[in-house]
Amino acid sequence: MFDYETMRVIWWVITGAVATGFVLTVGFDFGIGALLPFIGRNDVERRVVINTIGPTWDGNQVWLILLGGAIFAVWPAVYATLFSGLYIAMLLVLYTLFFRPVGFDYRSKLESPQWRTAWDWGLFIGGAVPPVLMGVLVGNLLVGLPFHLDGSLRTFYDGSFWGLLTPFPLLCGVIGLLACVFHGAVYLGCRTERPIEQRARRVAAIGGVVLVLLMILAAAWVILGIPRPEILTMAGPNAPSNPMAKTVDFSGSWLGNFLAHPRLFVAPALAVLGVSAAAALAGSGRSAAAFAASAVGMGGLLWTVGFGLFPFMLISTTDPRSSLTIWDASASHLNLQWSLAITLMFLPIVLLYTRWAYRVIWGKVTVADIAKGDHTLY
Repeated sequence: MFDYETMRVIWWVITGAVATGFVLTVGFDFGIGALLPFIGRNDVERRVVINTIGPTWDGNQVWLILLGGAIFAVWPAVYATLFSGLYIAMLLVLYTLFFRPVGFDYRSKLESPQWRTAWDWGLFIGGAVPPVLMGVLVGNLLVGLPFHLDGSLRTFYDGSFWGLLTPFPLLCGVIGLLACVFHGAVYLGCRTERPIEQRARRVAAIGGVVLVLLMILAAAWVILGIPRPEILTMAGPNAPSNPMAKTVDFSGSWLGNFLAHPRLFVAPALAVLGVSAAAALAGSGRSAAAFAASAVGMGGLLWTVGFGLFPFMLISTTDPRSSLTIWDASASHLNLQWSLAITLMFLPIVLLYTRWAYRVIWGKVTVADIAKGDHTLY
């Protein structure tokens, strides 16, 4: 099949594609959950909001499972470092996600306003906290994490949960939440009618402007205030995975990396232009076009981070040589080949099912639908 170097690049692309699917689908799920207590002014309106994602939210979670599975199977060193060193943060994400299935299933079991309001705030927690923590994680990927490898390639995390909450990662956490809220508001504009649609359009129009400004601020912070590691020597992209067989220092530049490969600028351009266009289109009532532009913007934001990090996957601030790249953190060549064969068989099924599901449920969810109750879930 392909040589080792090519397989590593292919799997980097596949991992990025799965992460994109997660951002585009679970992103608006999170955003709608975070907006629920505010954009729905009464119980019926909140049921309308919930039913826009009710048939698909659990299927969207498949992208998160696929992403975790891909990292586990293909990038075992990355998985070991993240899921052991950031154990508390990962558990916090998991615990807040528990509010989602329970909230969706139990909210309408009782007609008590107090009961339903409590679950609405539970769904808010399940929608708002995960994107904040995931944004903080992305910020720490750019700043670097305090870990090192010993002679046996065992990972040792040298930091703490509170050490993750430094100013730049916290800014990224705010961007993560705002991006999901923006994407969710645009989606609500496609799936609801007045007055919910009008409120969602206002949130998208204002949120898009703020999001673009925060993205520009974060980009300036990265360029001016965060050093980038540079690989000085390495065993080679076809060599067996051994992170310690390279030398690294922090002499690089994030902007220099993009200037050396000008085609990479397409990602931040798509992020800014996509979000800006989505905000303008949502404000003018062109909901379908706004959602397409929002998807481009969210993808561009994610790809900007990926292109900026390449070839690094995790940067070590404790021992730069322990930083993990796509060339020295992957599984074996045979493992990558078998994983690719299995992925090529089953990923198209996931994509086809997702397309079919959205085609079936697509359309406006109205107050009349909720009152009729024949095809509503909650």
